[in-house]
Amino acid sequence: MLEIENLKVHFPLPSGQTVRAVDGLTLKIAPGETMGLVGESGSGKSTVGKAALRLVDSTSGVIRIGDLDVTKARGRQMRKLRSRAQMVFQDPHSSLNPRMTIRRAVAEGLILNTSLRGKALRDKVAEMLEAMGLPAQFHDRFPHELSGGQKQRVCIARALALDPELLVLDEPTSALDVSVQAQILRVLRSLHEARPELTQLFISHNLAVVRFLCQSVAVMYLGRIVEMGPVDRVFDAPSHPYTKALLSAVPVPEATRRPDRIRLQGDIPSPTALPTGCAFHTRCPIAKKDVCNVQEPPRIELQDGRLVRCHFALGSAPE
Repeated sequence: MLEIENLKVHFPLPSGQTVRAVDGLTLKIAPGETMGLVGESGSGKSTVGKAALRLVDSTSGVIRIGDLDVTKARGRQMRKLRSRAQMVFQDPHSSLNPRMTIRRAVAEGLILNTSLRGKALRDKVAEMLEAMGLPAQFHDRFPHELSGGQKQRVCIARALALDPELLVLDEPTSALDVSVQAQILRVLRSLHEARPELTQLFISHNLAVVRFLCQSVAVMYLGRIVEMGPVDRVFDAPSHPYTKALLSAVPVPEATRRPDRIRLQGDIPSPTALPTGCAFHTRCPIAKKDVCNVQEPPRIELQDGRLVRCHFALGSAPE
């Protein structure tokens, strides 16, 4: 359903430097699949989601949603793209127009992209809001009259109103309180059960949430996928040292704390000056200078179907 090949998204700066937010990313999501995209802040996750929907332009590469080439879409094709793919943003407070009632906010996309009007339009909007747990007494309220969780439900209802084939969710729970996060996660879980044909790209830094919602996961570091595969296989037996470090950093109770926790040294490098060779070698606990500092790791397919970029993925370094 979503196919991205060698995507690069670079942003030039007035200083002459270039931010290489996404730098050669490749992934595929099957119809009906929910894929989690995880990594540290600054790894380029949100840029991938925005590029997939042409909210930012790509520098090079190919993005396809079904049979539609997103990077070449113009005019009517762009309108078709907006109907086929929608996005739920991280902050529901800034995602809604404060001058619009939530009824109007959900109806706007339908007015622009469908022929629904009058009673049929009102019924469709009511159906979408009520499916998100917002009955009729909420429909004429303005965003400031709703809680954070209710606003995010409105955003999800607005995204689903056009019956999209692809839904990109950019950390949809991170701006909410923990109790509200649980409500939204239940909504998203029920969404997968109600619409099994809907393909989703779920961007998050919360690994527990990804494991709860997703069938597959892609681990991103400095603009590239370093490991990708079925979520249980990646989380239960990670192959890339960065994936291992992310999983070992997940908080656990004191009584069950693991003695093998991996503590990465330093911060993620600047995307304006990417390291040579393997981008992770500056923080990797198993890196070898004569290999990792010089050679870019190949994309290796393991026997269980996972894809990983690491010189040591198969247990030994290249000659």
